Amino acid sequence: MSEPSLAPPDFDGKVFVSTLTGAPGVYRMFGASGDLLYVGKAGNLKKRVGSYFLKPRLEPRIAAMIAQIAEIQTTVTRTEAEALLLEAQLIKSLKPRYNIVLRDDKSYPYIHLTSGDFPRLAFHRGTQRTSGRYFGPFPSAGAVRESLDLIQKLFRIRNCEDSYFRNRSRPCLQHQIGRCTAPCVDLIAIPDYAEDVRHAEMFLDGRGSAMMDELVGTMERASTELRFEKAARIRDQIAAVKRVQANHYVQGASADMDIIACAIRAGIACISVLFFRNGVSLGSRDFFPRLAVEADEATILSSFIAQYYLERPVPAELIVSHAPEDAAPLAEALCAHCGHGVEIKSSVRSDRARFLDLAGRNAEAALTSRLASRQTLLARFEALRDLLGLGETPQRIECFDISHTMGEATVASCVVFGPEGPEKSQYRRFNIAGITGGDDYAAMRQALERRYKRIQAGEGRLPDLLLIDGGKGQVQQAIDVLNELGVEGVPIVGVAKGEARKAGDETLILGDSGRSVWPGPGSLASHLIQAVRDEAHRFAITGHRGRREKARESSTLEEISGVGARRRSALLKHFGGLAGLSKAGIEELMQVKGISRELAERIYATLHG
Repeated sequence: MSEPSLAPPDFDGKVFVSTLTGAPGVYRMFGASGDLLYVGKAGNLKKRVGSYFLKPRLEPRIAAMIAQIAEIQTTVTRTEAEALLLEAQLIKSLKPRYNIVLRDDKSYPYIHLTSGDFPRLAFHRGTQRTSGRYFGPFPSAGAVRESLDLIQKLFRIRNCEDSYFRNRSRPCLQHQIGRCTAPCVDLIAIPDYAEDVRHAEMFLDGRGSAMMDELVGTMERASTELRFEKAARIRDQIAAVKRVQANHYVQGASADMDIIACAIRAGIACISVLFFRNGVSLGSRDFFPRLAVEADEATILSSFIAQYYLERPVPAELIVSHAPEDAAPLAEALCAHCGHGVEIKSSVRSDRARFLDLAGRNAEAALTSRLASRQTLLARFEALRDLLGLGETPQRIECFDISHTMGEATVASCVVFGPEGPEKSQYRRFNIAGITGGDDYAAMRQALERRYKRIQAGEGRLPDLLLIDGGKGQVQQAIDVLNELGVEGVPIVGVAKGEARKAGDETLILGDSGRSVWPGPGSLASHLIQAVRDEAHRFAITGHRGRREKARESSTLEEISGVGARRRSALLKHFGGLAGLSKAGIEELMQVKGISRELAERIYATLHG
């Protein structure tokens, strides 16, 4: 077999390298169709780019990439650290085919302390638009909930929604079990509650020692003033804080430190991170980045650190299992990004060495589990290929489902599965409009038209297999839509439920021949189809319920004369939805801006028949 040429005849890499500067910067490699192949950084652009074209032999994967290059663009930066940050930003936003890409599409959770006289502490994920303080990010939702549970026990800060808080007339169960001071019914004064909130902030900021000193001083003053009940309460609080610190603080952990280990096997990489903040272990998280052409552990860790910490707070220490070659400029870039010193270490002793060994074992265990599940999933894909008589194993499966309640608020879902499992960033929902309520055929047709018109316009790519949740009627809609749009080469399969509607009893309807296939409950192909179909159903019904509730809330208030869009929004926001609004009395309704007594009486009468 002849080896591929290093580059297309219209691109001369050696000539291009002769025009480059020796300054630091970023280079971008493009294919003949303009698609981005690779983004790289360099301390010396001339040397780094030249290494691709001047070396006598290259690794097969790199040679395959070089053979596709039609153009290279460069951006000169002032320092190598700047080049590193720019490279990470470009990889994260553009996701080039041959780069290491961190697949981390989930936003990280925080603890949110709201503003006001009686602020609440709550779980938060997403954009930070609401006023107040945000503590985090935490590696998992479980770590946030555990921290919130501890803080409630120690400082008794409320966690209820504002709409619930405003409408209480007596203390709730949280007060009765000693986890809230019941500010909703004025059982605690504003200054005393503010003091509890300040101590909770100190605890979350890692200033536990200073907080303990304050509590001890307050207890002693209360005792001197003969306020023994208050002194006893603070004594119990101090004892509880000490128990928490004994159970959660980790010996040898610095104030802020992440332990990062990487393992590679069978073409898959796993990065395991142990998180320590303020001397407290927040748990761990595993990542499986998409590998690149140059995929050794040190290179993967370098790319991971640059991409992961680009949008997150950076701890003072990063302990890594393999030292990146660019550790110095990487630390410099992170320092400029976060505004404090950052150390990247690989040679450590004592407790840090123990933590690093633990992270390495976590990475190996997670990789073993991933490979086992990947083999199972691959076997299911191959079984589906054989069952349907496909020429190749499908790499992308799309499945559509429709959800509605008696024709109300119809929503269609499209989920995407590949050999690695569900690709949730590719999921799509379609709010169906302009059809007769309950017409599933018309709903399916509209969703398919909207989906594949977008693909024809360049948004995404065609699937290797299209699954339709439904029988022959729904399958025919899919055939008609793809024919009308001129889409060819996509096998269509309907998934019809059996008479008993039991999992594994589905009948597959092949779109090309109309033939029916019953794989049976023990078939690996059937297991894959069930997983994809169930995910499409879950995604559709979640969207439908949200749309239905929103429509019902709006429609009820729309019937009331004098309640326009602005007042509807204010009422629902103030009371936390239609349920809270329905419980409000006339006087409480009048507290909302723009609601007079006459209008409040009209709203109350409408909501209560």
